[in-house]
Amino acid sequence: MTADPFVVAGRTFASRLIVGTGKYSSFPVMVQAHEASGADMITVAVRRVNIHDRSGESLLDYIDSRKYFILPNTAGCYTAEEAIRTARLGREAGLSNWVKLEVIGDQKTLFPDNEALLEATRQLVKEDFVVLPYVIDDPVLCRKLEDAGAAAVMPLGAPIGSGLGIQNRNNLRIIREQARVPVIVDAGVGTASDAAVAMELGADAVLMNTAIAGAREPIAMARAMKLAIEAGRLAYHAGRIAPKMYASASSPVEGLVGR
Repeated sequence: MTADPFVVAGRTFASRLIVGTGKYSSFPVMVQAHEASGADMITVAVRRVNIHDRSGESLLDYIDSRKYFILPNTAGCYTAEEAIRTARLGREAGLSNWVKLEVIGDQKTLFPDNEALLEATRQLVKEDFVVLPYVIDDPVLCRKLEDAGAAAVMPLGAPIGSGLGIQNRNNLRIIREQARVPVIVDAGVGTASDAAVAMELGADAVLMNTAIAGAREPIAMARAMKLAIEAGRLAYHAGRIAPKMYASASSPVEGLVGR
């Protein structure tokens, strides 16, 4: 890991797996899954945290901020103004000046609103936020977000929570080829092989929530995802063989006895 660091906005992380906090059956299960995942960055929806009254039980009570870096997100925001306000609330509450920026444009697909996302990114960068926008897998839009000051781009693999896996491998390859900032695949992962594919395509990291929280055995799936991320990254650096239409013998025929 020291020879292949994952760095975002000057901060180095030990794990290339980023995990969420929603949909778990209980907080104790979430804690165990986080531990099994090996992640050191956890994303938290600002709207799920009662930042005005911390006297009662809170999601944050189950996240050790000495061990995990908390990445606030603007889940549930449908306008640039709403997302900007939510990011500000998270920073004022002491969560972080980092933000996973979500501006949803369609309630059914949960695809982002491209124009609003760019608008919010530009404004939050001006306010010294470290912005990581959740974006459609569009190389042109990713480039525009990077030009707007995004610290990373987070293209979806498939719609949020769908578990469909990586739907457009070529777009992710192009995004990785063009990007000067980290590329974090966000959304759509269903199982460990999906995470490995994302890493083999060159993604710098993968963010997931439902794939772990919604699994029959979340703790076991968290460990599977950890191993898949590591295997996919190693395979990316190792360099896969070129695909061929026909068979190619593993052992050369030259030099065989009796020939």
